[in-house]
Amino acid sequence: MKPGTEEELAEIIRDADGPLHVMGGGTRPIGRPVDGDELSTSALNGIVHYEPGALTLVAKAGTPVADIEAALKTEGQRLAFEPMDHRGLLGTAGSPTIGGIFAANVSGPRRIQCGAARDFLLGVRFSDGRGRMISNGGRVMKNVTGYDLVKLMAGSHGTLGVITELSLKVLPSSRSTGVLLMEGLDDATAVRALSQALGSPYEVTGAAHLQRGMTGHPVTMIRLEGSETSVAYRLSELGKRIDAFAQVTAETDPELARAGWAYIRDVGPFHDRAGDVWRLSVKPGDAPGIVAQVDGAEAVYDWGGGLVWLLVPEGTGAGAIRFAVSEKGGHATLVRGDSTGGAFQPEPEPLAVLSAGLRAQFDPRGILNPGLMG
Repeated sequence: MKPGTEEELAEIIRDADGPLHVMGGGTRPIGRPVDGDELSTSALNGIVHYEPGALTLVAKAGTPVADIEAALKTEGQRLAFEPMDHRGLLGTAGSPTIGGIFAANVSGPRRIQCGAARDFLLGVRFSDGRGRMISNGGRVMKNVTGYDLVKLMAGSHGTLGVITELSLKVLPSSRSTGVLLMEGLDDATAVRALSQALGSPYEVTGAAHLQRGMTGHPVTMIRLEGSETSVAYRLSELGKRIDAFAQVTAETDPELARAGWAYIRDVGPFHDRAGDVWRLSVKPGDAPGIVAQVDGAEAVYDWGGGLVWLLVPEGTGAGAIRFAVSEKGGHATLVRGDSTGGAFQPEPEPLAVLSAGLRAQFDPRGILNPGLMG
């Protein structure tokens, strides 16, 4: 089902007599499989309002991200949170939608400097599990529940409601980009180098370590953005701070920088390769030790090691990975693999009770993506 209006979508939800598999562009099938009728927002399409001077944009949930990025580019602006494109990693087709991006809180390497997707969401319109249209934030400022619905909807994966329209903050694009590269570092040394760079005053907007880069060898990358003069100065000064770890080279070609960070953002090293893929969120200093505990794992460290992508042999047990991560206060999500046993880290009991209460309030019949998050 692909309703073309909010009214049609709300009616479908009101009349539903069983589970609904809520989806956007169908490019990111992460989570436990939902046995229900598909309800896609992809026909709710189009930019409703764009005000470059105010750095705000309003779009329907099914609008392709590519359309929004194209409109922003004409005004020298961008989605600063740098959302990942999952198609290469998951082998899916279709077009990622802006509603799907926020429903899953999809964010990229620039999160370390400017925040996650949810930090750019100003307002939402959505239908709850009763088929009632609810608005919060943005131009409408109508909160009928007392909750901060903007924050709740981001990352809820369609389990609290189906987003139909959203308003978001955009930012100017950088005029120049520079990248510092180091080759051959082991994981622990790379994380120390990245942590030192992130703790510097030079406004790092990307920090990553690939155990197997484009050349097949370990590569550590640090991104700086801004004016041409500023980037040149910061590349020089930061390079001096970290050259004790390895020889540092600087790259300022804009196309090479763009391609390199798209490769990191989309976890390019794991495309077209067999195995399960996990996303770990841990303290950077703990990351190398956790990776070493997982037999046969290959890692991509993002955000200085706070986010780690793991490629492991197909069927690698979830228990060992989740235990190693939870022991250090982190969490693990199965992004690619058999998710029938659950893709998301089980919530601690107090949080699980709170989550269940929210779902009961917004979706009392339990029809919106039931079981998807565990």
